[in-house]
Amino acid sequence: MTRKRRNHSPEFKAKVALAAAKGDKTLSELAQQFNLHTNQITTWKQELLNNASSIFDGKSSVAKDDSAEVDKLHAKIGQLTMENDFLAKV
Repeated sequence: MTRKRRNHSPEFKAKVALAAAKGDKTLSELAQQFNLHTNQITTWKQELLNNASSIFDGKSSVAKDDSAEVDKLHAKIGQLTMENDFLAKV
């Protein structure tokens, strides 16, 4: 009998990694609480600690994605404005 692979959300991973980084509970207690293997908790904790500096570097990947989306939306607004102006004259 095989077990289906679970996909955890980034929010859940961050929650578990922060709990592990706090050190209030042992890895065994956290594994039991979150129903995970201790190796997975250790991996997420190390990933959090290794990449924590990227949180404060001021270069957000979300902002880059948003700027491309904003440019596309501005172009669409301009097109629709021109169409409205043309149809208003007719």
